[in-house]
Amino acid sequence: MRNLVLVVVIVLVGASVYLVSSSSSRPPSEWVKSVAVGDLAPDFQLEDTKGNKVSLSDLRGKVVLVNFWATWCPPCIEEMPSMERLNEAIAGDDFVMLAINTEENGPGIVPAFLEKTPYTFPILYDNKGVVQKRYGVFKFPESFIVNKNGTVAEKIIGPLDWSSLKTITYFKSLIKG
Repeated sequence: MRNLVLVVVIVLVGASVYLVSSSSSRPPSEWVKSVAVGDLAPDFQLEDTKGNKVSLSDLRGKVVLVNFWATWCPPCIEEMPSMERLNEAIAGDDFVMLAINTEENGPGIVPAFLEKTPYTFPILYDNKGVVQKRYGVFKFPESFIVNKNGTVAEKIIGPLDWSSLKTITYFKSLIKG
């Protein structure tokens, strides 16, 4: 009996180690290669929280911050106040911020989230994951800075202090061209 328990424990530990080591943060094989710096940003049209259609191609000529996030992602939530400060600092100066929620039930949970912490930048729904897959996003938060020509100028994986002086200066330089 004692040997049986020992064998079961060893098998469970071995299976756990195998599962952890074999899982990866690679995207599923049906996803496209992640969009890279220098690539033309893939166009999309998504609905915002007010039901308006927002298209990336309609924003050509502006610098656009495209941020992929989810309410279950603590680093995503952590960076949102600094995104709001960045938006307040340079919105309207040929700059647009688009926060794309990737949750399947986003339209059901994002409004309650926004009641607690309202933000002024547009939040879009990608509840089918179409745009997320098109951009090859599989880590959160993940952001793309798109220049006035529609080209990806920067790709950032992980949270960032978007309201730092260095970041604001960078965006202003992109806006000036």
